[in-house]
Amino acid sequence: MAGWIAANPQIFVVALQNHLWLSGIALVAVLLIALPLGLVLTRQRGLANAAIAIVNILRTVPSLALLVIMLPLLGTGFLPSVVALTLYGLPALLLNTYTGLTQVDADIVEAARGQGFSDRQVMMKIEIPLALPVIFAGIRTAAVQIVSAATLAAFIGGGGLGELITAGMANFNFPQLVAGAVAVAALALVVEVGFAAVERLLTRQLRMGAA
Repeated sequence: MAGWIAANPQIFVVALQNHLWLSGIALVAVLLIALPLGLVLTRQRGLANAAIAIVNILRTVPSLALLVIMLPLLGTGFLPSVVALTLYGLPALLLNTYTGLTQVDADIVEAARGQGFSDRQVMMKIEIPLALPVIFAGIRTAAVQIVSAATLAAFIGGGGLGELITAGMANFNFPQLVAGAVAVAALALVVEVGFAAVERLLTRQLRMGAA
C-alpha cells in the first residue's frame, strides 16, 4: 500500500483532494439546510411530523441507491454526487437539531419569556446554546456518514478515494485497492475523533458557563 502511494503520489493526492471537496461541500450544504429547517420545525409543529417522516424514509435508503437515483435526474459527475451525499447526511443533523431544541426544559423557556425575552432572544440565548451538544453530535454523525459514503461517488463519476478502490478491483491492483480503502477508513476515523473532541470541549464549556 505505502509502496503504491509512494509510486503514485499525484494520483493519490488528487483522489484525496476530490474526496475532501465532495465531503466538505456536502457537509456545508447539510448545515445550511438542516439547521434553519430544524429551527423552523420547532415553531411549526404541524409540519414537523411530515418532515420527520420524510427524513426517516431518507435514512432507510442506501447511499448507493441515492447516488444511482441521481443518474436520470442530474447525470454523472461531481454535482449529482454532492446532492446525493447531502441527502444522505441530512437526516442525522435535522433530527438532532429538532430533538435538541424540543428537549430544552420548557420551564427555562417560560422563565426567559417572563423576563421579557423575544422569541428570537429565546432561540439565540436559551434554546440553541442548550441544544448545541445534541446538534453538534448530529453534525459529527453527518460528517462521518458523508465521508464514508463519498467513496461510492466513484460509481457515478464523482471522483474521490473510491476511484482508487474501483480501479484497483478492475485491474486486480490490490495495493491500489488497499490504499484507497485504508485512506477512506483513516479519514473517517480522523473526522470522528476530531468532531468528538470538539463536541466534548463544547459540552465542557457550556457546563462551566452554566455553573
